[in-house]
Amino acid sequence: MTPAAYRSLDVDGLSIFYREAGPSDSPTVLLLHGFPSSSRMYEPLLARLADRYRLIAPDYPGFGHSDAPDPKNFAYSFDRLAQVIERFTQALGLTRYTLFLQDYGGPVGLEH
Repeated sequence: MTPAAYRSLDVDGLSIFYREAGPSDSPTVLLLHGFPSSSRMYEPLLARLADRYRLIAPDYPGFGHSDAPDPKNFAYSFDRLAQVIERFTQALGLTRYTLFLQDYGGPVGLEH
């Protein structure tokens, strides 16, 4: 079993926490969590699939270990969360990946 790595990445001034497991040269799966959860919900899946896939599970702003900006300065909408995830994938250099979506992950992943 490959343990998950816990990382953070600056995305337009926001610290976005994510869990990553698996070889960097394997097919990539981006796992987008639901409400009111975080990337932690994918820990069992990371452990089971890390031998075959590169798995990346970010926390949205305001969830898990990512920054939670003041709602006066950040629109917590599906559109805005999708923009952050789009910039997150760009910052990681992801150009090709499979989406694994749950609950909030649907509108966030399909919008981006």
